[in-house]
Amino acid sequence: MNSRYLAVKALTPLLNHNGSLKYSLKQQLQVCPDEQKPLLQQLCYGSMRYYNQLELIVDELVSKPMKRKDQDIKALLIIGIYQLYKLNIADHAVINQTVDVCEQLKKSWATSLVNATLRTFQRQQEQLLEKLNANNSFKFNHPDWFIEKLKHNWPNRWEQILQANDEHPPLTLRVNLNKVSRETLISELKEMDIDSIATEHSKYGVTLTKATDVTKLPGWDEGHISVQDEAAQLAAELVNPLPNQNILDACSAPGGKLLHLLELTDCGLTRIQGLELEEHRVERIKENFFRLDLDCHIHIADAASKTWWDEKPFNTILLDAPCSATGVIRRNPDIKLLRRAEDIHSTAKLQRAILQNMWEMLADKGRLVYATCSIFAQENEKMIASFVKANTDATHIEIEADWGEKRAYGRQLFPQNGANDGFYYAVLEKSVDQTNSLPT
Repeated sequence: MNSRYLAVKALTPLLNHNGSLKYSLKQQLQVCPDEQKPLLQQLCYGSMRYYNQLELIVDELVSKPMKRKDQDIKALLIIGIYQLYKLNIADHAVINQTVDVCEQLKKSWATSLVNATLRTFQRQQEQLLEKLNANNSFKFNHPDWFIEKLKHNWPNRWEQILQANDEHPPLTLRVNLNKVSRETLISELKEMDIDSIATEHSKYGVTLTKATDVTKLPGWDEGHISVQDEAAQLAAELVNPLPNQNILDACSAPGGKLLHLLELTDCGLTRIQGLELEEHRVERIKENFFRLDLDCHIHIADAASKTWWDEKPFNTILLDAPCSATGVIRRNPDIKLLRRAEDIHSTAKLQRAILQNMWEMLADKGRLVYATCSIFAQENEKMIASFVKANTDATHIEIEADWGEKRAYGRQLFPQNGANDGFYYAVLEKSVDQTNSLPT
């Protein structure tokens, strides 16, 4: 199978607002020849990373909008322009091989359209880019609604955030300190000519200076290391699992935080459980249990309901709430295409329902660690502020840390070039509601 054809197959559902790049690309990689897999991944992630610019270029060059049934041709044009615009591949090879995909798609009528569009861009690239640069969505390579919302939320940071979103994310490992020290791992990596540095804020993290096949790294098969961004590693320290506690990791998938908690816990003394809505995502977590020699029960249920709960209150709940994922765009660039402004409101509504439900399962004097990979206040500090106001037994606990930016409620991390993703954390403590015991 041709990598450009497979890239079209992976991206077309996204242009129709179905699925996600992670899953659609996974399907195509299964049938892609090994030697073409790197190019396939580059075409898909690159086309999504620069989608806003690429779509504006295509719209400028193609006079009529593509019909829904022809979104595969639009995807092909996006991929072709991306190669001419961003990759160091000979123009003639890009044009010829991209045009050839029309026949594979059984749309020979599009051959002349694709050929003419790519050649026009080749000839007029400089003038076209200069013209489009007056458009903010092109200049900053993000949707207009996102840019405006970011300006409103972070008037002094929005440009840096946009720039960081377009960078390639670093590869960061979480070290199981029960099995190996960071210093030992860094030394072992150096012997393999792999440069790495200890993360600044997480005592468990090591960041590699360039991507590599993690399954070939020392200690991978033995469970010494796992892939996890530095910002996500901070959750375990905030939870701080102690003996004889009943702990829940709600909305567990993809499982990094749950597995980290298990690494830090004597499972004979501390009860840790996971909770995840979708069974197929639970299977992904369980795949790591064997490698890391860990285990726990994971409920497959809705975090906004109590049907699964045994009514034993939790001492600590880590709520990694569903969110817009706007802090991890550099890892999931299709978010730029798939997310809409109205999604933030609907996601916040779901977060509120889950947060209230989790709170009712928390023991008196228990703690809830609220986390998102969002950079928007509506899903973060405003959510916690409104929750504390509505629940008199909820006390906000200030996080004393040297990472992120202190907010009135919680701390906000922003995506950093070569370092952590965008993340938000807040800690709440539950007390007896004194309003229920006031004399009448």
